[in-house]
Amino acid sequence: MLNKKYRFHSRGGVRYVYQNGKTIRSPKMSLVFVENTKGFTRFGVIVSKKVEKSAVKRNVIRRRVYEALRTNFDLIPKNKDYLFVVYSKEIGKMPIAELEGVLGQLVEESKVCYNK
Repeated sequence: MLNKKYRFHSRGGVRYVYQNGKTIRSPKMSLVFVENTKGFTRFGVIVSKKVEKSAVKRNVIRRRVYEALRTNFDLIPKNKDYLFVVYSKEIGKMPIAELEGVLGQLVEESKVCYNK
């Protein structure tokens, strides 16, 4: 699991990212990102009840995404807030290498499309 320091702790931070961030979409999930002034990167994973009704299954999906982020933490650009919004229940059963590829592709696109 990703260190608590690098995760969102309140809805205020999530709301700020949604209001001020840019969005990149893929078929299975989307990424909303914005620069922050905290000096470190923060992550959030959102899995709706529309994806999985069971809280246990939603938490499994969330933990898998956090684990993929933790193992590739050094490759992710710093000083940004990232929200991963999961659309597909396939993420819960996807091989971890494929999941890392999907996350990596979204993060790479965020580097390219950020124009400020």
